[in-house]
Amino acid sequence: MEKITLGTSDLNVSRICLGTMTFGEQNTEADAHSQLDYAIERGINFIDTAEMYPVMPRAETQGRTEAYIGTWLKKSGKRRDVVLATKAAGPSRGITWIRNGESDFDAVNLRAAVDSSLKRLQTDYIDLYQLHWPSRNAPIFGQIAFNPQKERPHVAIENTLEALADLVKAGKIRHIGVSNETPWGVCEFVKQSESKGLPRIASIQNAYNLLNRSFESGLDEACFRENVGLLAYSPLGFGQLSAKYLDNPKAHGRLTIFPPSWSPRYLRDSVAKAVKLYAALARQNGMTPAQLALAWCHSRWFVASTIIGATTMQQLQEDIDAFSVTLSDEVISNINTIHSEIANPAQ
Repeated sequence: MEKITLGTSDLNVSRICLGTMTFGEQNTEADAHSQLDYAIERGINFIDTAEMYPVMPRAETQGRTEAYIGTWLKKSGKRRDVVLATKAAGPSRGITWIRNGESDFDAVNLRAAVDSSLKRLQTDYIDLYQLHWPSRNAPIFGQIAFNPQKERPHVAIENTLEALADLVKAGKIRHIGVSNETPWGVCEFVKQSESKGLPRIASIQNAYNLLNRSFESGLDEACFRENVGLLAYSPLGFGQLSAKYLDNPKAHGRLTIFPPSWSPRYLRDSVAKAVKLYAALARQNGMTPAQLALAWCHSRWFVASTIIGATTMQQLQEDIDAFSVTLSDEVISNINTIHSEIANPAQ
């Protein structure tokens, strides 16, 4: 399994990262342990989770994903064999059960979040601690444009970095990253860390797939120049790019078992049109639609590691195998032609 050094950190991570947000909702604890065992066998050393997981978020299941990983770490004894990443939830009016609805990135909240994650994960340290979404007003989760009318009080990036610095000094976290960030956010985090001597972000975890290539509009340059590695999540676009919903609109998955309000951007008519074209391209070239989508992420120069997730062992095996597929120049050209016709339908 190919590995890469993540940003300016000393973390040597596999080019495939095991995403775990189905653990505790769509996957049982036994399922989770089996996936973790198999991922390690295949050479994956990078595991990503979050205090908010599993999805969809519910008070009665929150933290279950980390807990399942924790029992696996204890049982397997493989803590030092993996790079463990988790995320702190940002402010949200909808998620009122995390720290009594006061979740944000100030010192008190981050300390409480880290301590709770460490307890659930049954470990003394977290290798990569990420901010799940910005504290400030920013266009995320399907919001295409920045709207200054949505400005709200928020924790300053400098203050967040100071709080994270204390956690690094305490040995509770090793490196930090951001998630669902913008070009301005990345540059501001780097500027504040360098000017104040505070921890520097090693990574950004943002959506990147054939249905949402918005990372290529500014974030690619910002992350290249600041040496921040992209951890690409949703490479299959909530399962759409596997074409399972194209082949069977009632197929079992997040888009059919969760309310439409959970993922409206992946239910747009333009998404369905794009999926049909990408699926046809894949099949014309002897690939499954999932292979095309995952190989695309793996081929991009700015993707440090692609986060995959599965609900069955068969899906996990197929996803990992897809990274051995090499896309020809002709296929890449055809992908870009489709993109020019239907650009970023799930942005």
